[in-house]
Amino acid sequence: MSFPAFFAQIPPLTLHDALAETLGAATGGVIDYRYEDAVRLAGHSCPTVAGAWLMARQALAALYPDSLAERGNLRVELRASQEAGTAGVVGGVLGLITGAAGEGGFKGLGARFVRRNLMYYGVDLAAEVRISRLDTATSVLLDYHPEAVPASPEMQSLLPRVVSGQADAGERSEFARLWQDRVRRILLEHADEPALLRLRVE
Repeated sequence: MSFPAFFAQIPPLTLHDALAETLGAATGGVIDYRYEDAVRLAGHSCPTVAGAWLMARQALAALYPDSLAERGNLRVELRASQEAGTAGVVGGVLGLITGAAGEGGFKGLGARFVRRNLMYYGVDLAAEVRISRLDTATSVLLDYHPEAVPASPEMQSLLPRVVSGQADAGERSEFARLWQDRVRRILLEHADEPALLRLRVE
């Protein structure tokens, strides 16, 4: 499998997962998640997947400023319903990184390492997403604005042709290049700009 070259420039997210450590799945329970993992989960790379990745990155840095983030020790809440727009994609990526899951998540070993019922949709929030530590109840609120990094003007004419199946091979290739270039700009050139992603500690 070959990914766009810029994927390798995106810093990984390193977390500690006590369940992985207990079951011997990762040495010391330390796991690196890369943007490629989010792409494999979603099946594509787009501004939404990139935004969810950046939400996780900023939230973990704010909630765990002096230590590795604890995967499985986080609750994720989304304002949108799971069926609305791209909420399911965002939740999927956030769940991958944080370990938070809905009703179908891991039930735990005894009373430990429970991952189910840590992901909620349709919550009355003052932001798009809230991520909270279970041990301290510290929370961050996140709002993502992909329109801060607009698509190339050429996309306006290419998108309908690609979606309708009328585009030729050259147009499809150019569309894909421009699409991923926007993702690259989001992740590597504008990732820390408040206009793109706003985080507030609750």
